[in-house]
Amino acid sequence: MKPTDTRHPDYYHKVVDCQWACPAHTDVPEYIRLIARGEFTESYLLNRSSNVFPGILGRVCDRPCEPACRRGRVDEKPVAICRLKRSTADHKDEIRSRLPEVPSKKNGRRAALIGAGPASLTVADDLLPLGYELTIFEKLTTTGGLMRTNIPAFRLPPEVIDEEIGNIVDRGVDLRLGEEVTSLSALLSEGYDAVFIGSGAPHGRNLVLPGRESSPDIFIGIAWLESVAFGHVKEIPPRVLVIGGGNTAMDCCRTARRIGGRDVKVVARKPRELLKASDWELEEAEEERIDLIYNHAPKEFLVENGRLTGMRFEKVEWHEDENGRLQSTSLGEVVMPCDAVILAIGQDNAFPYIEDNLGLDFDKWGAPVVDPVTFESTLPGVFFGGDAAFGPKNIIWAVEHGHQAAISIHNRCSGVALTDREQNRIHLVSRRMGIHEWSYSNNWDSSMRAQVPHVDMDTRFDNISTEVETGFTPEHLDVETQRCLNCDVQTDFSAELCIECDSCIDICPVDCLTITPNGSAEQLRDRLTAPAENPDQALFVSSGLPHTGRVMVKDENLCIHCGLCAERCPTGAWDMKKSLVEIFHAGQHPAQSGAR
Repeated sequence: MKPTDTRHPDYYHKVVDCQWACPAHTDVPEYIRLIARGEFTESYLLNRSSNVFPGILGRVCDRPCEPACRRGRVDEKPVAICRLKRSTADHKDEIRSRLPEVPSKKNGRRAALIGAGPASLTVADDLLPLGYELTIFEKLTTTGGLMRTNIPAFRLPPEVIDEEIGNIVDRGVDLRLGEEVTSLSALLSEGYDAVFIGSGAPHGRNLVLPGRESSPDIFIGIAWLESVAFGHVKEIPPRVLVIGGGNTAMDCCRTARRIGGRDVKVVARKPRELLKASDWELEEAEEERIDLIYNHAPKEFLVENGRLTGMRFEKVEWHEDENGRLQSTSLGEVVMPCDAVILAIGQDNAFPYIEDNLGLDFDKWGAPVVDPVTFESTLPGVFFGGDAAFGPKNIIWAVEHGHQAAISIHNRCSGVALTDREQNRIHLVSRRMGIHEWSYSNNWDSSMRAQVPHVDMDTRFDNISTEVETGFTPEHLDVETQRCLNCDVQTDFSAELCIECDSCIDICPVDCLTITPNGSAEQLRDRLTAPAENPDQALFVSSGLPHTGRVMVKDENLCIHCGLCAERCPTGAWDMKKSLVEIFHAGQHPAQSGAR
């Protein structure tokens, strides 16, 4: 194998598994170290530079970082990255004065943003400091989109949404609440330099079965959650079935428990391990005494004299056919009594305001054809992001879409090709303070993952707005921050200094180091001291060592960044270096001196 090029920004970026897995690439280890030092405001601002909504995402993010966390490979429980993020919002000082300044003199460019959800708000946050005049059109009378209408207040308090959105729109956005766009053609005729569509996936899917049209007690999940959020629905009959297996289904069932549901069941077609809902969402529902029933396919709504009395299901068993596709086998039918049904089986895009003759193409599923890099549609100057672009995803994906669309809008207005995007850069800085001392804590902490405190069961049902999680205490933070393995502090190797004394190999606690003759990737993996269990993560391979020509090989999947190799090395061939990935947003491009 050729020597690993650690100068390429993606190499060490991928080694920081949590940051690589985050769509917005938040610098997780650095913000955790800031929390450990009690620098909550600095940590919040570091978060905000990439994910824009630390208080919101610290409560409701889908946490792609946590399954990737290296700590989970050591003791099976990742660092509580998401809830640590929340702590920065809970304990920060005033930050409005420290946000990027918005110039009073504008650059002469105007952009219209449809929808006041996370994607549009991210575009606004990136473009405001560059002097753009921005108008957000929102058909509802409040901001936040599905963050506000579909995530219950007991998970995400409205005041958290208000604060973080206010930090954007109060800095100069022309926010037009209650003003629905009914014609994209008419909007384009107003002379905007760019239009961004971030209107989400606002239509919940229906379930067309016998009896569907015979009862008023069958609800579409996201529309029902919106009605609850705005106070239009305040109660539900006691026996409730929620159909679906995603996070929306979990929000529906937990909401139903708070407004009258006493016997609430979630019924899903697939087994638990195939559900879209996050594990922690399922666990929260079970904690609130909600029955989760798997492998039941809905067949019929049972209605007597206009009143819903139950649902008929087919109990199924799943197996893979010869092509690896899931197939079901019927095990008979089951009837479940109920007074109300909530359908949470998916969401679809809806663009009734986009005319057919504009040159904006849609695929066979009705989704817009969007460039996955530039986020531009087939109509130049019109961009999409969030659920409106590629269907329902999590808020953090909408944020990253907004960052990328903002780059494209600024490129367009600056006369730069939309594909001309500044590449990430990597900076390595030694953390060595002495022969055996580092400017970070590399002591192993054996503590298990801290559990976020919850209000007691009786209290949480007294008021639908009572937030269930109370956040980490200082004692929790002291424990949880020390569980981070500092994966951004890299083991940097200089082959020319190595004398092949094997000191690093002897002391490595996870046997991730091997000195061996070079060979193919398959050959090197076969020679490793410990088995390479994750071929998707790279091997580090050095250049030839000066004494024998052999190479140093490190399995990046096993390394826990403890630094013992660098402490033991007598020649300084190993060093511990902080890797800082520089990721560019709109206006941070050498060719972009400002919109013309």
